[in-house]
Amino acid sequence: MKICVIGQGYIGLPTAALFALNECNVVGVDIKKEVIDDLNKGIVHIEEPGISEAINDAIKEKRYVAQLEPSEADVFIITVPTPYKMENLSCDLSFVIEACNSILKYVKKGNVIIVESTIAPGSIEETVQPIFENNGFEIGEDLFLAHCPERVLPGRIMYELINNDRIIGGVTPKCTEKAAEAYGIFVKGELMKTEAKTAELSKCMENTFRDINIALANELAKICAEIDVNALDVIKLANKHPRVNILNPGPGVGGHCLAIDPYFIYAKAPETAKIIKLARDTNKSMPNFVTKYVEKIIEKYDDENSKIAILGVSYKGNTGDTRESPAFEIISNLKQKGYGIAIFDPHVENEEYQDFENAINDASLCLILADHDEFKELDIDILIKQMKNPIIFDTKNIVKEVAQEEVILYNLGNLSKI
Repeated sequence: MKICVIGQGYIGLPTAALFALNECNVVGVDIKKEVIDDLNKGIVHIEEPGISEAINDAIKEKRYVAQLEPSEADVFIITVPTPYKMENLSCDLSFVIEACNSILKYVKKGNVIIVESTIAPGSIEETVQPIFENNGFEIGEDLFLAHCPERVLPGRIMYELINNDRIIGGVTPKCTEKAAEAYGIFVKGELMKTEAKTAELSKCMENTFRDINIALANELAKICAEIDVNALDVIKLANKHPRVNILNPGPGVGGHCLAIDPYFIYAKAPETAKIIKLARDTNKSMPNFVTKYVEKIIEKYDDENSKIAILGVSYKGNTGDTRESPAFEIISNLKQKGYGIAIFDPHVENEEYQDFENAINDASLCLILADHDEFKELDIDILIKQMKNPIIFDTKNIVKEVAQEEVILYNLGNLSKI
């Protein structure tokens, strides 16, 4: 079987690799020439366990090639970004539409077309389906169209693409069956068959559920800061209840899913989806909340021209994924207020982010914004030796304790003590 995957990012590239490793001939398409050139040399541009080895094996077996343009295939899979529109928070389908138009001249009767990109309910039938129908194809007879969203965790993408259950949402029952046949090539999880609109809303609700639960924890942290209660202690005790699982608060929500997908539902029913919008607003407010307490710490211990060491800018621990990371809004806020900023993130491919000692040198505060393993047990002696003021503000709540009295530790539990 020949597979053409449009988009070679965090989802498209692992998907292409898994089809190639299962004896399919795969063309990976991306609009970035440097990405295409690197991939054909076996150089992978994303940090994800197993992906580099898989792509290099596929290239050696002549099962994978990267191209700027699509080519004929049996199955076309679209994995392009879907941001939201600032004016009304609706799903921006421009990249999906562009991808569909790019394959039109290669599509033939009998092909399967799958949109993996997360999209608002109704997008397949209202926007994608007409593109192909207007070019003479009958969906369900000539072409088989489906929405099959991914549900994977960065750092485990290769494993979860294989083992997680997969939603298969076809425009018609026959479309569903054809798409299920394609994923059955490598998916070991259950292939859950449904209609396209149900699949679209299911994916959006998965991420909305998580966003709302994170918002509850973040709101609790704000409340506790106001009324002088340790939020982390409250969460620890409340979670002793057998049916309670409050999440940990943090500096905001990142990633292409949680920070965006809830808007797709809200935009469809803005008068009804009030909890969804309030949760989004709460999580979007966290960078400003963190900035406020950084200012309070600096005011208490230092002066306005202080240097702040930022530890971590990726939104997900132990990955280099910076998509929608709240760290960048926090950094922008702090720069606007006149603070000097130095960044250390060993997982992000940026030469300026690789020197820990340079980042902390003469800093008045270490601000932890990512839960990388490297930050869970910091070398406190180096902090004491090189920082102007050895103070840690841990917004990810990963530094459990600091033995040395010289070091002050703040987190989202004890902000009222500032």
